Amino acid sequence: TIRSMTGFARADGAAGPLSWHWEVRSVNGRGLDVRLRTPPGFEMLEQRVRDAVARRVARGSVSATLSVRRTTGEVQLRLNEAVLAQVLAALATVRKHTEAAPPRAEALLNVKGVLEVSEPEDSEGEVAERHAAMLATFDTALEAMVRARTEEGSRLETIVREQLAAIEKLAATIAASPARSPEAIRRRLKEQMARLLETEAPLDEARLYQEAAMLATRADVEEELKRTAAHVQGARKLLESDEPVGRRFDFLAQEFNREANTLCSKSFDPDIVRMGLELKAVIDQMREQVQNIE
Repeated sequence: TIRSMTGFARADGAAGPLSWHWEVRSVNGRGLDVRLRTPPGFEMLEQRVRDAVARRVARGSVSATLSVRRTTGEVQLRLNEAVLAQVLAALATVRKHTEAAPPRAEALLNVKGVLEVSEPEDSEGEVAERHAAMLATFDTALEAMVRARTEEGSRLETIVREQLAAIEKLAATIAASPARSPEAIRRRLKEQMARLLETEAPLDEARLYQEAAMLATRADVEEELKRTAAHVQGARKLLESDEPVGRRFDFLAQEFNREANTLCSKSFDPDIVRMGLELKAVIDQMREQVQNIE
């Protein structure tokens, strides 16, 4: 089952005075790129988060964000008397030179550093236990994101299979076209030769046969049709793979496009050219979908 590179999930957790929230999202990427955002003090989680992502995701740009909140009941306020004394001394100096009114208490408390937020210190065991709980919550979010990628991959697979069927049908229609019959090719060659013979320029008979053979070879798109059929079978095998196939599928889509371009450039028949352009349109649509595959 193929997987998409796009997905999103979130998970919440709590332990003691802390509660946290993980958000994990992934988008298309050439390789695996993991970006992590955590509040100060939680940097030690980074490597374990990266390792967890690498075990579950092979390709895509993955971003994980951790938000942490401490319950207000556990926060204590402490008056920094040393800073307050410095502020009062500075105000006294100012009042010597001006007629400034005495400051209000709430204004003093708003001065940075006068009032400090004090959080209780946790033991190493409590910190380790909390980090383990946070990583477990992250694993929950990561698994949900991987499931989202898998579900999107199922939808992608359905679309790509339909597009492969359309490519196969168009190629079969081109292969069965009356314009590819030997009689039709011979008739076109006669018409082209007749136009050449109408000119007054001298023509070497041996060279004329060579040109006719080259025109007949150029008009034959059998090889392009065979390679397109082989690419269709190869693409279906990739869809059955249990491994990430996005890179190989992207390369195969380029090969599809190359065959369609060659087919359009070689054909002299307007109907085959029209069907070749339809083939190119379906292939381009498939390439857009394939670029989302992991």
